[in-house]
Amino acid sequence: MSAKKEKKPRKWWQKLLAAIGWILLVVLLVVAGMLTYLTIVEYKPAPVEKTTVHGTSSRTLSPGDSFTMMTWNLGFGALGDNADFFMDGGKMVQTATEDRVKANIAEMEQEIASVNPDVFFAQEIDQCSKRSYKINMSQQIADSMTGYQTSFANNFKVAYDPYPIPPMGKIDSGIQTFSRFPITEAERISLPCPFSWPVRIGNLKRCLLVTRIPLSDSDKELVLVNLHLEAYDSGEGKVAQTKQLKDFLQREVDKGNYVIAGGDFNQTFSNTDISMYPKFSGQWQPGAIDIADFGDDFQLVMDSRHPTCRSLHTTLAGADPSKIQYFVIDGFIVSGNLTINKLETQPLGFHCTDHDPVVMNVSLQ
Repeated sequence: MSAKKEKKPRKWWQKLLAAIGWILLVVLLVVAGMLTYLTIVEYKPAPVEKTTVHGTSSRTLSPGDSFTMMTWNLGFGALGDNADFFMDGGKMVQTATEDRVKANIAEMEQEIASVNPDVFFAQEIDQCSKRSYKINMSQQIADSMTGYQTSFANNFKVAYDPYPIPPMGKIDSGIQTFSRFPITEAERISLPCPFSWPVRIGNLKRCLLVTRIPLSDSDKELVLVNLHLEAYDSGEGKVAQTKQLKDFLQREVDKGNYVIAGGDFNQTFSNTDISMYPKFSGQWQPGAIDIADFGDDFQLVMDSRHPTCRSLHTTLAGADPSKIQYFVIDGFIVSGNLTINKLETQPLGFHCTDHDPVVMNVSLQ
């Protein structure tokens, strides 16, 4: 009977390779587990969903009346002049301290109160996100605005966003409309998402927030559309979302309704003169919406006398202003049965967010 061969001890490099293999296996299992979990809990809104309306409002609106609107991307309370952002070529992921977020929100509340709009469109307003220290901006700003009804729609809801390093973590954010006029109905209408799995699960799910205002002495409605269109796609997302927006607005105009869409288009209207804002190579640039695509039933308006947004490739505080990329991407689309009395960007210097608010006064013909 032959003797058993003794097992040779493994050499140091074999042990190292085995350890590396186990580490890679554990990493792969963690990544697979994370992707599986995020896929299971992925935010998958229906094409159309009713949204809840909170608060009370009592002002009536009739043909011939005028009112003031305001749109403002609030940058989740954390994109003040101290911030840059990795998606724009900056370095920061967590872009503000908790105290700075609170100070930014307080400044926003003061500006909203100063303008005193009848209708306010807010974009990038958080409810419970790591990036804004789980401060409920939505509720806090609503509490500061008495006499308004309000409705919120998610467009960014991720249980845990693992990208980048350090990760963004939990995000619960969206767009919100405030109205001094009673809202009869509010709906979230999904827009096309240009991203596929797995990028899709940690990305925004864009939408329109549509609110309907009844008119006294009329069977028509004022239809308000709050929006925040695609920013970081290769272009096809913006085109598809803009087309769906145009088709929706046209259907409402064909009914004889008064229609206003406004917000952060992440695009410039073709009738907006932006020649005074130089473009810098390598920085994010917005798309363009050809006003001819909307026909004669609509007025597409932006105020280019002041930029409405600044690039986040670097911090603004202490920077050379001539090296900052500025954009005009916030504005309104207004149906032809409304008269635009005034349109102006409020030049706040991008102190509390990377956008400045745009204010418009209109009359119902």
